[in-house]
Order: sequence, then C-alpha cells, then structure tokens
Amino acid sequence: MIDGPCADRRPAAHRGCPIRSVRSRLPEQRGELLARHEDGADLHHLVWRLGPGWRVCSSAVLGGGIGPREWILNAQVPGGYPRLDPDRHLAEIADAEQLTGPGAGLMTAADVTAYTVAADGGVTATATCGLGVRGWAAAPAEGLPGPPRPGTVNIVVTLPVPLSDAALVNAVATATEAKVQALVEAGLDCSGTPTDAVCVAAPSPGPAPAEPFAGPRSRWGARLARAVHAAVLEGALRQS
Repeated sequence: MIDGPCADRRPAAHRGCPIRSVRSRLPEQRGELLARHEDGADLHHLVWRLGPGWRVCSSAVLGGGIGPREWILNAQVPGGYPRLDPDRHLAEIADAEQLTGPGAGLMTAADVTAYTVAADGGVTATATCGLGVRGWAAAPAEGLPGPPRPGTVNIVVTLPVPLSDAALVNAVATATEAKVQALVEAGLDCSGTPTDAVCVAAPSPGPAPAEPFAGPRSRWGARLARAVHAAVLEGALRQS
C-alpha cells in the first residue's frame, strides 16, 4: 500500500512530520520530512532517527558500506549541484539536525516532498524518484572521473529482523531488482539513473541467529521486494 507525502508540502524550517504507511507504521522517531533554506533555495530532506542497535548496508555517499548506523539522511540538493564534497555537505546537514553517532547520508536532485512509501509484512520502503536522466546499467559509455552527481532514485528500506552480512548485501540486490521491475512496468526504457542509491536498515543481531537470506524468494526478501516495487512504481508513474 502507498502513502503519499505529508499534506503540508511547504513545512516551516525544521518542522517534521512522520512517514506513515497504512499497512505498517514506522516508529515516529524514525521518519521525518524536514525543510531547510540553503544558498537561497528552499530544500527538503528525510531523516530516519534509528538510534543505537541498528545496522545499515548502503551505497550512501556518507557512511556507505555495512556497519552500525544511528540515522539515515536523504537530502535534496539543487539541480546542477556544484559542490565537490557531498560527504561533508551531508555531514553539515546532519549536524544541523543534531544527528549524532554514525549515520548514512544520500543525496538527490528529486523533489523529496514527493517521496513514496510502501510496506509489506513489517518491511517499509521509502523512495524518492527523479528520472530526468536515466538509462540502462550496461551501456557503452565509460564511467566519468570525480564524484558522481546527486542520485535521483534513492531507496531506504527498514526491516524488523536482524540480517546477516550476506543477507544485507542480498537485500540491496533484491531492492535493486524490484526497482528495475517497477521502472519497466511503469513503461520507462531504463534500469535506473546513473547514480541511484540504496540503504537497507535492520536491527543488529543479538543472541538469536540473524536471518541468513534476503533474496526475492526468501520470506523477508519477498516482503522487501514487494515494498520497494510498490514505492518505486508509484513514484515512477507520477513522472510517466
């Protein structure tokens, strides 16, 4: 099921509203849509205040990889982003929001207020979709040197169960497969944009074994795939 953005699309600076889904609600402290004024522009960002006891696997510009993370930030930046230090920029935004401890930060030139959310069996996926520059992953063009431009399809997934390292990596792959499926079903001739990013958050393993699998036919991978597919499909259809 999909839940659209907050009713107030122009919130006052640093006024947040919880991200919700009709099937499964994120704890209120884990999802906020916030506004900021930066270099003469009104911009927005999404913040997940996970707190201690969480691990994230991501391709994030700031805090990417696998490890403990206490927050996730998905920040909107202007088109034609001029800065060459996106990790530092994200750290500045996080500091302004008083986010402490290790975290993961994503960037996008897409309208963050148009985020989409879907949930399935306790898994929640949030997507920001900007598809102005898109194509297929396997293309003849060579990669370009220097930092990438801000990602335009960013996906953040939260699960209620611990995942092993391998399952976390598998979850990122599953989310990516579901994203491509959604884009194709939306009638778009692409597998994504050149700088898409994914974050998967799950509780840190405890005494009980962590879930070993997150492929699309595993219990939690299937739920993740359906949630990501629904969130990305809704975002893509808005632009097709």
